[in-house]
Amino acid sequence: MNAAAMPVALIGMGRMGQAIDALAHDRSCTIVARIRSDVMSAGLTRDALNGAQVAIDFTQPEVAVDNAIACLRLGCPVVIGTTGWTSRMAELRRAVESTKMAVLWSPNFSIGVQLFLAIAEDAARRLRQLSTFETHVVETHHRGKKDAPSGTGIAIADRLADGLGHAVPISSVRVGSVPGTHEIIMDAPFEQIRLTHEARDRRVFADGALTAARWLAIVNTSGLYTMQDMLATGNTGA
Repeated sequence: MNAAAMPVALIGMGRMGQAIDALAHDRSCTIVARIRSDVMSAGLTRDALNGAQVAIDFTQPEVAVDNAIACLRLGCPVVIGTTGWTSRMAELRRAVESTKMAVLWSPNFSIGVQLFLAIAEDAARRLRQLSTFETHVVETHHRGKKDAPSGTGIAIADRLADGLGHAVPISSVRVGSVPGTHEIIMDAPFEQIRLTHEARDRRVFADGALTAARWLAIVNTSGLYTMQDMLATGNTGA
């Protein structure tokens, strides 16, 4: 193993897990454990993690929090890329506090999406006093994506709501093999503004997850973090 390579455990070997596996070497990470998505918390052991410094979970919402808590109890910080589990956020926060370990979670690991969220909030503030515009979010993903609306779609609508002062509707489309497209439509009687972020390759999410894993290892401080926290430090671990 390269002395500079960080040992990482992958929990979930679906399309995202495979994309992370393929990109890890180029991002100075070594995959030391590949754990199937159906492994529950009882199946996670120190031996299974194989000396990983950080675990990355892309599994299913039904097991992601259990897997994360098991990792924390084994002394391994976790990056959670799975979506659809946030109803258990309080439970995860308690586990972070009791184990004094760290978790970084995000509905989307694209750096471009983080910029898109900031743009959305700024645009919404500017529209707040203009009753002529109506705002709507449309999110499109591959047919296999189970949660609808997507975590990213919800995050965009929340940012818009912060700026506008009212809730924003979301429409979800599930079709083909689309990695992820998010659109904000701001419509007035005689004009329309459209803001779009389009992921062309799921490697953008794999790259962000590996960057988050390296950052989490460098920070080495207990807490429940997001991509916003990582970008705010200006240190992405690259």
